[in-house]
Amino acid sequence: QRVAVIERQWIGGSCPNIACLPSKNLIHSAKVASYFFRSQEFGISKDSVKIDMAAVRARKRQMVDDLADVHLANFKSSGAELIMGCGRFVGAKTLEVTSAEGQSRLLRGKIIVLSTGSRAAVDDTPGLAEANPLTHIEALELDHIPEHLLILGGGYIGLEFAQAMRRFGSRVTLVERNQRLAHREDEDVSQALLELCQGEGIEVLTGARVSRVEGKSGQSVRLHGSGIDLQGSHLLVASGRLPNTKGIGLEAAGVELTERGHVKVNERLETTAPGVWAVGDCAGSPHFTHAAFDDFRIVRDNLAGGQRVTTGRQMPFCLYTDPELARVGLSETEAKAQGIPYRLSKIPMTSALRTRTLSETRG
Repeated sequence: QRVAVIERQWIGGSCPNIACLPSKNLIHSAKVASYFFRSQEFGISKDSVKIDMAAVRARKRQMVDDLADVHLANFKSSGAELIMGCGRFVGAKTLEVTSAEGQSRLLRGKIIVLSTGSRAAVDDTPGLAEANPLTHIEALELDHIPEHLLILGGGYIGLEFAQAMRRFGSRVTLVERNQRLAHREDEDVSQALLELCQGEGIEVLTGARVSRVEGKSGQSVRLHGSGIDLQGSHLLVASGRLPNTKGIGLEAAGVELTERGHVKVNERLETTAPGVWAVGDCAGSPHFTHAAFDDFRIVRDNLAGGQRVTTGRQMPFCLYTDPELARVGLSETEAKAQGIPYRLSKIPMTSALRTRTLSETRG
């Protein structure tokens, strides 16, 4: 079929450009840095260690450029037309695309798939937006080591950046509004993550709500709240995601949204407008690249006459702290809440003797 892809900025999407892969690139550089700082533990003496964040960034940028080339080659070989610009509905199955130069183009399609993703949420806490905080996008572009990084949010993004930046040499304070880190996970998992942070020298505040922010991230920033008075050099916001569904004319296409702002879809990922589908973060799917890719498989097969659905999927995920946290299916907490009988087995990593050869016995 004749296919056009409208892309505003990131060829290949967020994963290879500003999210999954760049963050893992940074995390691996931080892992290497941690080995240098621990060198005496392995019987290796080194007089001094210097982190060159500009070089860390350059390595990440090179990887991103290479991946963009891969995606461009895929577009070329498939015959799909890549159109760079901002798209918005102006009617049923009709899109207007405006390029960066201001040129516009009208497109009509029998089938339209929405895959606009999500963005970091910056809430309306007084002074927060004015502080120009980092999100994961800007944090991945730092060419220097923050003296004292304050992180709002003890979820996946906050935890990964906290450990990485601490290993590069930053002082890091993690501020979580819930009573424990990764609060949707089992309590013993949250406790293990807390111990991991404390073992790395990361300051953790839980049950902490920020009521006011002063200053500018990158210069000096201060957080105020109940029992909170923190000052740092940089502020990273990692407290949730918002779907990219505003300002793209969905109402003109008859596409409805949920109360949380996601595109409303059924189990086949069909929207409320005939012939319009939605996949990934914007459709409220779990915010993982592999979830969006499975959404693609569902839409692809249904367009070919299949009956695939999103219900009943077993969703794996991995949090790239060191050591990593991975899970698939129900957690113990979820099984309890649903009244599902289960059997529990626990094995400390120290029981795996291989971890002793690596000096990696945590977990």
